[in-house]
Amino acid sequence: MPYPTHLLPTTVVGSYPQPAWLVDRAALHRHGVPRVGAADIWRVAPELLEGAQDDATILAIRDMERAGIDIVSDGEARRESYSNRFALALDGIDAVHPAEIATGTGRTTEVPRVVGRIRRRAPVELRDARFLRANTDRATKITLPGPFTLSRQVHNEFYADEAELAMDYAVAVNEELRDLKAAGIDAVQLDEPWVRTAPEAAARYGIAAIDRALAGIEGPTIVHLCFGYAAVVADKPSGYSFLPQLAACAATQISIEAAQPKLDLGVLADLAGKTILLGVLDLADPAVETAATVAARLRAGLRWVAPERLVAAPDCGMKYLPRATAFGKLRAMAEGAATVRRELGGAAG
Repeated sequence: MPYPTHLLPTTVVGSYPQPAWLVDRAALHRHGVPRVGAADIWRVAPELLEGAQDDATILAIRDMERAGIDIVSDGEARRESYSNRFALALDGIDAVHPAEIATGTGRTTEVPRVVGRIRRRAPVELRDARFLRANTDRATKITLPGPFTLSRQVHNEFYADEAELAMDYAVAVNEELRDLKAAGIDAVQLDEPWVRTAPEAAARYGIAAIDRALAGIEGPTIVHLCFGYAAVVADKPSGYSFLPQLAACAATQISIEAAQPKLDLGVLADLAGKTILLGVLDLADPAVETAATVAARLRAGLRWVAPERLVAAPDCGMKYLPRATAFGKLRAMAEGAATVRRELGGAAG
């Protein structure tokens, strides 16, 4: 199926709940968002793990399809966190002897040490992309951690200039994105939550790093930022410290969470020209939204964004939900988007 052209298409941010037979969810929560390896979360023996992850990926894809999602991901079923699968595969990293840094939530966490120049030695998520493309006829999306965020999730012991570190990450990300696009992936996304936690550094070199990562990448390109997973961060601010600045970046789309933090959507006026992936599912609320609730959140977004530039999405962190809840929320999102699409007179309602 080609990339959707109807109004208010639906997508996911990236992740979907991993089955309990695959992942020890208590261990997952204990790790928070791991930067180094977290092999103890997997319930399946190492020699069987890839096949089990393939099966979990197919379950995620089928749930998204059944829910009515237009642009599907692989559910990130193979990942311990959104970032460490890619981050730990690069040269220049020592994750065996980690350091500790403070997270955005005030916790300390183990992180890899940068001990040499950051380089991508081989494709990391290429097999993931090919597997996704082979197992759905929907439009597809794959996510990568963005270069600025990657540079903030390590202890730098090699680079004299932190901007140079981010730019080398950007080169590695760009090489990976080129392989993902060659595999037939329709949309690619950079997860950049750390631009919000370090806005001054993001202003100095974050946009340049994002643009380098996206250089030469055709089709829909997305930058996603958030306030942290609902499972980890309960109280969220109602505004981003770094969002209007993304109007100048090369990405064609900006993805934000808005439902749980009750974001003042007026800020979207600063992103004129960008397509907006608007978070309309509150992942801190265990109740499944009604289609009417989703429709109301989309109508609120339409006060600031033209219909042809609005995409319905969840807030981020869906992997921490019970699977039945995640599926219900996605189905409500698809139904709510269809309601508003019919009101607008759009096709594929």
